[in-house]
Amino acid sequence: MAAHMRRLSHRYRTVINKNLTSLISLRGYLSRSYSQVQTDFSSNRVRRTFTGFFHELYQHMIVPSSPVRPRGDPSLLFVNAGMNQFKPIFLGAADPRSEMATYRRVVNSQKCVRAGGKHNDLEDVGRDVYHHTFFEMLGNWSFGDYFKEEACIMAWRLLTEEYRIPPERLYVSYFAGDANSGLPADEETRHIWLSMGVPSDHLLPFGMRDNFWEMGEIGPCGPCTEIHYDHIGGRNAASLVNADSPDVVEIWNLVFMQYNREADHSLRLLPQFSVDTGMGLERLVTVLQGQRSNYDTDLFTPLLSAIQQFSNCPEYRGRTGEADVGRVDMSYRVVADHVRTLSVCIADGVYPGMSGAELVLRRILRRAVRFSTEVLQAPEGALASLVPTVAHILGDAYPELHKETDRIMDIINENEAQFLSSLKQGRRVIDRTLQRLEKNDTLFPVPVAWSLHRNLGFPLDLIGLMLEEQGLSVDQRALDVLAIENEKLRCPVQTSVGDTLVHLDLHSLAQLQSEEVPHTDDSPKYHYSLAQDGKYVFQPCHATVQALYCGQTLVSEVAGGQRCGVVLDRTCFYAEQGGQSHDQGYFIRYGLPDVLYPVEAVQLAGGYVVHQVTAAEVLRKGDQVQLYLDEPQRLACMVKHTATHVLNFALRQLLGPSVEQRGSHVAADRLRFDFSVKGSLSIPQLQEIEKSIHNIITENNAVYIEEVPLARAKDIPGLRTVDEVYPDPVRVVSVAVPLADLYDSQTDRWTSVELCCGTHLLRTGEIGDLVILSERQMVKGISRIVAVTGDDAREAREAGQVLTQEVESLSARLATVASPSLADANRLAKEVGILTDAVDCTPIPQWKRRELQTHLKGLQRTTNTSIRKLETKEAAVKAQSLFKKNGNKNIVVDTVDTDSISVLMKTVNQYSDRAPGTLVMLLSHQQPSGKVLCACQVPKGFSALSASDWALTVCGRLGGNAGGSATVAKGTGSVANLTEALRCAEEYAQDKTQNRR
Repeated sequence: MAAHMRRLSHRYRTVINKNLTSLISLRGYLSRSYSQVQTDFSSNRVRRTFTGFFHELYQHMIVPSSPVRPRGDPSLLFVNAGMNQFKPIFLGAADPRSEMATYRRVVNSQKCVRAGGKHNDLEDVGRDVYHHTFFEMLGNWSFGDYFKEEACIMAWRLLTEEYRIPPERLYVSYFAGDANSGLPADEETRHIWLSMGVPSDHLLPFGMRDNFWEMGEIGPCGPCTEIHYDHIGGRNAASLVNADSPDVVEIWNLVFMQYNREADHSLRLLPQFSVDTGMGLERLVTVLQGQRSNYDTDLFTPLLSAIQQFSNCPEYRGRTGEADVGRVDMSYRVVADHVRTLSVCIADGVYPGMSGAELVLRRILRRAVRFSTEVLQAPEGALASLVPTVAHILGDAYPELHKETDRIMDIINENEAQFLSSLKQGRRVIDRTLQRLEKNDTLFPVPVAWSLHRNLGFPLDLIGLMLEEQGLSVDQRALDVLAIENEKLRCPVQTSVGDTLVHLDLHSLAQLQSEEVPHTDDSPKYHYSLAQDGKYVFQPCHATVQALYCGQTLVSEVAGGQRCGVVLDRTCFYAEQGGQSHDQGYFIRYGLPDVLYPVEAVQLAGGYVVHQVTAAEVLRKGDQVQLYLDEPQRLACMVKHTATHVLNFALRQLLGPSVEQRGSHVAADRLRFDFSVKGSLSIPQLQEIEKSIHNIITENNAVYIEEVPLARAKDIPGLRTVDEVYPDPVRVVSVAVPLADLYDSQTDRWTSVELCCGTHLLRTGEIGDLVILSERQMVKGISRIVAVTGDDAREAREAGQVLTQEVESLSARLATVASPSLADANRLAKEVGILTDAVDCTPIPQWKRRELQTHLKGLQRTTNTSIRKLETKEAAVKAQSLFKKNGNKNIVVDTVDTDSISVLMKTVNQYSDRAPGTLVMLLSHQQPSGKVLCACQVPKGFSALSASDWALTVCGRLGGNAGGSATVAKGTGSVANLTEALRCAEEYAQDKTQNRR
């Protein structure tokens, strides 16, 4: 590594000498003196200047910001850095047919959210003037093109010439090296800055924590150089760099990706060096507009003014800490920041919900609502009214904010109304708990705090803030333990195939490319036809083993029993992508026809298709193999994938073009489709969707598939796309209408046409049938459909018919029973419950399920009403009998013959109505089980004896438990002889009442 670093040093000294002329001109610029910072930069101008500078002067491609929901990266809740969308390039896994694979120089402004996960600024937002949950990251990238020297020159020129920042206010840090990691100091970068005229006392070394950037636990990483700005000026502020001083702040980080952090924590040089820079727009605008607070720039001041319009508090003054009396200014900052985050996330399809990113967004919304309503005293709906202001500020860069304004406001309003109801209830719980605490208590009960979080949806940080206002705190460690335990119960650890997949690492991918191993030809996966008998014929596929991957390295052979990744020169197996499951099957080796190599999974990495195999016998590089698909499994996936396109089309036909796909998954047994819609679909809508799909199936339309240039495909009228990186050329799938007719607008027919890499049927009739088994709102505004096709759909319809007949039969029997006994009524109610469970759990059409559920709810109400009346009637008879026996005794302890705790309670109630001053406890002894039912009631306001204590004492003696209130209670126990229990109950009551006297 040291030798390599010396070679790098020589290389960059040479490059620097070649650029001496430009450096001299920069030195001249450095010598100028500025008395103050320019203030004529609007945030829009700052953003445009950044992208324009790199695009026009240094030939960078401007790449749009990706949505804040990460593309295919489960390790992230949100996009939290500009480099996220380029991870496939850094990892060497970009599709070689995609535009991304051609990127060399790129610039953009990326929408980022840091809330939840490793990078979480949520709890700091509002407390200071620079933390945010949403921010924009300005960045320029080099992927195997320029490196350190060019990156430094570009950065310095932009800051000092284009943005006119005084050079004397800038300080530069570089990597000082790390002996433990065997990393030398980044002397090349230091020499670059010195040669550009940066004074040595403005050039500072720092260690791993400040100047070595890593993508994660493993992956690309490297030293970085940071540019810091001194807000004060006219001094040497070197000692304040990286010292958490608000006066000297980092504004730009230039990362030099030259290493890879391996699984064993060692570092290896990357096969291709890259540059990844990031500069927060908010902080840069603060500098350029001559402010000290991000909230005093034009990115926030219009929002703060709008907040003041509906607030009953004084206008925003920028105070923090103790100076911010009543946390008014903190609330301004929280609301302004959070409404930006909510607007951007919802526009990108992330809605408040109950898990993952959606749960984090729900926390953000509830935190904003709480500060808006309780501190700023804003009326309900005020938060949503800020959305147009957000769109006005950010809409030029992100036009989707203008398009989605109404939807964003609706979702915020719906969630706010829901939370305000919970907030009132939670405030009452906190107040009641505070009243029960001793004066010297400073800790709030953990169980109550957890109940607020679990049952009322209070974010834990919000509970902490509410308690902090009362001078209290909660044991955070105990809360964290409860949260971890709850997460384990909610999401038990499961081992799936995905957890054990063999992944090609970036070094192996680079080795394959350096050895000029051609990318896998996977076009044979599309080589199938429809025979005259209506059956699909899949063409045979012969291939050669090009590479074997085992133990994170490429090997020439693997032994029997070893798990490995097999790269072939061609394959007919479909690798999991585009929401479609991978193919299954096996291959055999020529010369060894009786030995099967089962293919467990198929992945795509950097243009290579990797077949995961546990070798049955020795397998060597260069071996010839014959591939065999699991044809029924493949055909089932083809059916589901074409059915998914037809479903998407049917939804748009019914609900309009505003419906957008939010996710999908195609497997052999079912399909899943997520889409945007305001509420759950009605029964008629579900029926209409299935009818529309049935018509397309019956028509047996041809499915036209063609590979075309991506630019031409995007011009097709009515084309549906999702947020993915598409290859170029791209496959277009059209149902019923030839693509040529679509290109030339020769048809008025509206049809399903999508960009798709999946495998499809050639005619729609093969779908057979489609039944929607479930449709429900995952979060506000996003619904999920699960559907089956073919025989599974037919069986679901038949099951629905059977259940319909059973419900109708039960309904008829209920109608004919004029005067049922209590036993008959209970038996019928039990039948209704069993049938309800069957309707809820059996795969049947969702529209039929909802019809039957509605019918069964009506039957349940009827039987419950009948049971209540019969129980009341029976209890009246028993109470009358007991009253004749016991009269107006002060204490009545007796037995009743019933197996219903409800009848027992009603009997106690009716006896108490007849004798208001009497203490009543009734027991029922079940035979032969020995189970005892207990119910009791004491006069309201009777302080000597609590009904719950009485029942708990008696049932405790019986080995059971009880609960209730001071007035009424019930419980159970078990005993062979009830005499002792009766005696105990009466003595306990007498003892309490005598003590009172």
